[in-house]
Amino acid sequence: MSVRIVIDSASDITKEKADALGLDLMPLKTIFGDEEYLDGVTLSHHEFYEKLIESGIFPTTSQIPPHEFEHKFKEIKEAGDTAVVITLSSLLSGTYQSAHLALDGYEDCIHLVDSKNLCIGEQNLVMYAIRLRDQGCSAEEIVSELEDKKSKICVLSVFDTLEYLKRGGRLSSTAAWAGNLLSIKPVISVEKGEIVILGKARGSKNGNNLLIQQVAAHGGIDFTMPLCLGYTGLDDTMLQKYLKDSASLWNGKVAIEDIPISTVGSTIGTHAGPGAIAVSFFHL
Repeated sequence: MSVRIVIDSASDITKEKADALGLDLMPLKTIFGDEEYLDGVTLSHHEFYEKLIESGIFPTTSQIPPHEFEHKFKEIKEAGDTAVVITLSSLLSGTYQSAHLALDGYEDCIHLVDSKNLCIGEQNLVMYAIRLRDQGCSAEEIVSELEDKKSKICVLSVFDTLEYLKRGGRLSSTAAWAGNLLSIKPVISVEKGEIVILGKARGSKNGNNLLIQQVAAHGGIDFTMPLCLGYTGLDDTMLQKYLKDSASLWNGKVAIEDIPISTVGSTIGTHAGPGAIAVSFFHL
C-alpha cells in the first residue's frame, strides 16, 4: 500500500512535472469560445499565453466535476492505496466541493485538504506534502502537518496590467484605463483563502519594492520550507528584474539559481495577464 498525492492544476504543476514527482494530477478546464482544453495537459502554459495574447476571446476556467474525482478515488481504493487530495481554495472554486461530493464510500482511504490557496502557494503545500510522503509519513500524518502549516503560506504578486481584470469583469473600464495610464501595478495576496489587493504602486520598480516590503510585513521567509517564484506570460523578463531588485532577500539564505521558478497557468493567468510576477513562501 502506498500513499498517493492527488493535486489539481491550479497548483501550476504541469502533467510532465506531476509525473516526475509521482503525483496524480487532476486538470481544470480552460475554455476559449468553443474550444475546451485540459490545463497543463492538452494546453501548455506557453500555449495558453499565446492564445490569451493573440485571441480576441477571453477564456474561462471550469472546476473539476465530482465524477472525475470519483473515478480517481475508485482507482486508488482498488489499488489498495491511500491518498491525500490537495485542492485550490474552496473560497475561489467549487473544486474542493466536487472532491467532497465524490468522497462518499471512500472515507477510509481518501483524505481531503483545502489548501486555502492557489497557484504557487498551493504548489508550496504540495511540495511539502511530497517531502512528508518521501519521509515515510502516513496519509493521516501528512494531512495533520498540512493543516497545521497551510496558514503560514504567503503568496504575493504584482500584476503588470489591469487589462485582463477589466476583460474578466473584475474591474471597470474606467478604472483600468486610469490605472494603465498611470502605470499602476497592484500588489495581490491570498488571505484566508481569498484574493485581496494589498496596495498599488506607480511603475514596475515601485511594484517590486512594495513586494519586497510585503515579504517583511508578512514575517519573512522560512527557508527550511518550500518556496517558489512564478511569472505569467511568454518570458520571465519581469521576474528576473524582481530577482535583481530583491537580492537582499536571498543573499546568504539561498542561491538565486536554486530558487524554484514556475510558470503560472490559466487559473490565475486568465485574470493577471502576461507580465505578472509572484513569490510564495512559508513565513516565520
